[in-house]
Amino acid sequence: MWEKLQQIWVVKEVRNGLLFVLSMMILFRFIAHIPLPGIDLIALQRYFEANQVLGLFNLFSGGTIKSFAVVALGVAPYITASIIFQLMAMIIPSLEEIRKDGEQGQQKINQWTRLLTVPLAIIQSFGLIQLLKQSQFQVFTQTDPLHIVALIATVTAGTVFLMWIGELISEKKVGNGVSMLILAGILASLPQSIGQLLVSYDSSQFITYAVYVIVAVVTVIGVVYITEGQRNIPVQYARQMHGQGSAVGGVATHLPLRVNLAGVIPIIFAISMLLFPSVVAQFFVTAKTAWVAGAAQFVVSLVQNKWVYGISYFVLVAVFTFFYTAVVFHPEQIAENLQKQGGFIPGIRPGKPTAEYLQAIINRLNLIGAIFLGTIAVLPIIVQGAGGSQTLAIGGTSLLIVVSVIIETVKQVESQITMRQYDAY
Repeated sequence: MWEKLQQIWVVKEVRNGLLFVLSMMILFRFIAHIPLPGIDLIALQRYFEANQVLGLFNLFSGGTIKSFAVVALGVAPYITASIIFQLMAMIIPSLEEIRKDGEQGQQKINQWTRLLTVPLAIIQSFGLIQLLKQSQFQVFTQTDPLHIVALIATVTAGTVFLMWIGELISEKKVGNGVSMLILAGILASLPQSIGQLLVSYDSSQFITYAVYVIVAVVTVIGVVYITEGQRNIPVQYARQMHGQGSAVGGVATHLPLRVNLAGVIPIIFAISMLLFPSVVAQFFVTAKTAWVAGAAQFVVSLVQNKWVYGISYFVLVAVFTFFYTAVVFHPEQIAENLQKQGGFIPGIRPGKPTAEYLQAIINRLNLIGAIFLGTIAVLPIIVQGAGGSQTLAIGGTSLLIVVSVIIETVKQVESQITMRQYDAY
């Protein structure tokens, strides 16, 4: 461990990258404590405590909505835009071709994602403001149109700023920028959560707290186990003759396929899709049309139902695990590259049979990873149902994100160190 830390400090690029990421996360937390004018923060906090859905939305934004800061929406609009384009790429063939066009195609999609983030931030900020205005708590002290427009413009600019910071972090190749910003929000709220837990500690609920600690430990072990788990596919490279009888190739190696290729992305996507209908429905709860208000109230009650929430969360995590793996893993390209390099999987013919074999393997791995990851995701909800504490459910999701992001960051840092060591030789 100490040797790894020493290598991080010695390798200049990795050290500078980590220091840059740390400075950006500190900057993000500083901006997250700049509240917008005309907001009663006490009333806002009471409203969030009474609404579990908005509590998860606050987690998803990186802990910025609860204080209604300049960056109130966090990176939520950017994530929504990313989901939209990834779904469209699965449906529209032209977008799929652009995405396959290497780095240039990815840059086009990234640019369109940035452009879509702006109108989504405007819509989401307007919807959030209207939702808070309709609450039973007097959250806003000023409601004139000019003030509302200023709030929307400021929140939208804050989202664009965080989007820029996230991309700068990703460029350092020591972690995913969006995930790191969400991680910063979760870690920033950790001392306050622990303090509240100690203040409200009741010796009669000792068993509940003990079970929650056990679930937390199981979650950490499970996420580490699934993230580190991989299937090694044997690959053989044929011997090739060059020059005057010199032979190259004939190397036996393996192709590692991880159980969970998607990392923490399925969790983020699942929370996003789970919150969207409930947040929209709460916007129409006070509608004048009776059937619209009734339908909105039904959706809100449905999502707040523990069984519906737990099953939906499990299914969405599993579905997005398969979906995102399909986005990042292309067996046809891998089979084609192996064939061009003279490589083959023993017992499998090159070309299409190799691609079908890899797809079958990754489907089985995804099934195991998706079920296990979904089970870990809903374990804290089960504890919440037994103990009656809403904090446990939110804390379990936070723990899941924290562990996954840390593992992903450690892997990227190790790969950067390894690459620099090879460059030295």
